[in-house]
Amino acid sequence: MSKSIGGPEIERLILLLARLPGLGPRSARKAALALVKRREDLLEPLASAMREAADKIVTCETCGNVDTTNPCTLCQDPRRDPSLIVVVEEVGDLWALERAGVLRAQYHVLGGHLSPLDGIGPEQLNIPKLVERAHASNVTEIILALNATVEGQSTLHYVKEMLAGSDVTISEIQKGVPVGGELDYLDEGTLSTAIKSRRPI
Repeated sequence: MSKSIGGPEIERLILLLARLPGLGPRSARKAALALVKRREDLLEPLASAMREAADKIVTCETCGNVDTTNPCTLCQDPRRDPSLIVVVEEVGDLWALERAGVLRAQYHVLGGHLSPLDGIGPEQLNIPKLVERAHASNVTEIILALNATVEGQSTLHYVKEMLAGSDVTISEIQKGVPVGGELDYLDEGTLSTAIKSRRPI
C-alpha cells in the first residue's frame, strides 16, 4: 500500500487523475503537483472549466457527438452534405477526421466497438439510430470509418449486416500505408492489408 503524500484532497486529485487515459500513478502525481503549484493560473481555471463542462456538455441525440447543444453544432451545420454519413467508433475519431478536413459530411458515433470479453454487445452501441438514419430519403452513402483492429473489423461487419436492408451505398475507408510512412517501419498486418487493397493507378 502506497504511503500518503498529502491530505485527502490531494490524494483524491491524484487518484482521479490516474484514471485518465495515458496517466499512471506517477504521471498523475506530477500532474497534481503542477496543478497545486500553479493554483491561480491553472488549477482554479481548470476546475471552473471542468464544472462548466459537466453542467453544459450533452450527447447529441442525432449523431452521438458531444457538444453544448442538441442537436450538435455539426448536425446543425447547413454546409454539410446530408447525403453522406461517416460512422466512427468514438468521438475522438470524429475529431481526428474533422482535423484532417477531408469531408464535409454528417457523422455517427457508435460509442465503442463490439467486445464480448468486455461485455460490449450490439445493444451497448448506437446502432439502431444509425439504421434509422440510413433509411432517411436524403442519405445515399454511409462510410464505415472504423479502426483496423480485430474488434473494429468485427463491428464493421456487424454494422454492414444491419444496414443491408437500406437503399444506400456502404463503403469503408482503406487501410494500409499511411501518408509519409516507410515500409520498413510498418508491421506485417499493415503491409498485407496495403497489398490486398491495392488499386490501379
